[in-house]
Amino acid sequence: MENYKKVIGNFGEEQAVKFLLKNKYEILERNFRCKFGEIDVIAKDGEYIVFIEVKTRKNTEYGIPAEAVNYYKQKKIIQVARYYLMNKKYTSGIRFDVVEIIAKIQNDKPVMQSIRVIKNAFQ
Repeated sequence: MENYKKVIGNFGEEQAVKFLLKNKYEILERNFRCKFGEIDVIAKDGEYIVFIEVKTRKNTEYGIPAEAVNYYKQKKIIQVARYYLMNKKYTSGIRFDVVEIIAKIQNDKPVMQSIRVIKNAFQ
C-alpha cells in the first residue's frame, strides 16, 4: 500500500473525530497549525476546551500509541494550545487528551481494531 503511514494516520483521525462526536464532543478545529506546530483536533467537552492528539498504530509491537506522545511532543502541543487560546480568548478550563487507535489494513483498506480516549493524558 502506498504511503501506509499517511493512509493509516488519516484514517485514525477520521475515526477519532467520529468517536468524539458520538461521545458529545463539539469539534472546533481539525489540524490546527501555527508557527509552533499542529494539534490534530481541538474540541469542546462540556466546559473544557480539549486539545487532542490522535495516535494510530498497526499493533503494539513498539508500545501503545499514546507512548509516542513523549515529553517533547507534549511541550509542542502545549505551545500550540497557548497560541490558540491567546488568539481565541477562551476562558474555560482546558484539557489535553490522547486518542489511541489500533488499525490494520485489510483488502487495501484500513480497519479499526480498537479506540481509546485518554482524558487528561498530560498537563
